[in-house]
Amino acid sequence: MVRYNWPKYLVAAVLLVAAATLPWPWRLLAVPGAAGVAVSLAATWWVYDRSRLYEWRWALDLVPPPRRYAVISTGLDEISPALRGLLPDAEPTVLDCFDPVIMTEGSVRRARRLHPPPAGAVPAGVTALPVADGGQDAVFLAFAAHELRVPAQRAALFAEVARALRPGGHLVLVEHCRGAATVAAYGPGAWHFYPRREWLGLARGARLTLAGETTMTPLVRALVFRR
Repeated sequence: MVRYNWPKYLVAAVLLVAAATLPWPWRLLAVPGAAGVAVSLAATWWVYDRSRLYEWRWALDLVPPPRRYAVISTGLDEISPALRGLLPDAEPTVLDCFDPVIMTEGSVRRARRLHPPPAGAVPAGVTALPVADGGQDAVFLAFAAHELRVPAQRAALFAEVARALRPGGHLVLVEHCRGAATVAAYGPGAWHFYPRREWLGLARGARLTLAGETTMTPLVRALVFRR
């Protein structure tokens, strides 16, 4: 995560050094900045390195093991290798929805350069997924939907996911849901994410029903919707 967002951390470090060179009491200005950077890094380490998030076994406690499933990414796919290992007999479809015109965040572009799509990934658009109607038992959408900054794009993606799912199929959505915990951890950066009610509203619009949820630390939530 630091590699994807290094310009922000570099600017923060420069500001902290500059503030630390000021005379007292102005030097105290460095304290909130240093605390914010430290909390952000600790939260990132907790979520991505110390929680059960990337084991992905928890997902199979929420949905029946699918025979056919799709993984949707918008720049960085860290899910499909783990799912292939957990579901060796299933038929996966990896959909690469990265669009440099839509996904303009610098961290996404850097992540994309460091981690290209896996072999076999299918280029896709969020408004027209190249999958058959009702052909998927499950769709996995992790840390991807929030990169769509236009509401109509998010609604279109949810509608496409609903189309792709068979009746009774499941969408597994994983996101930082903005709330008190994410604001405390990431400060203004928390506004890059959306609150839980945003995802519930999008699901209702696509006629998907909440079927379960769990948390990986107070910062990350998995929401399961059923068609």
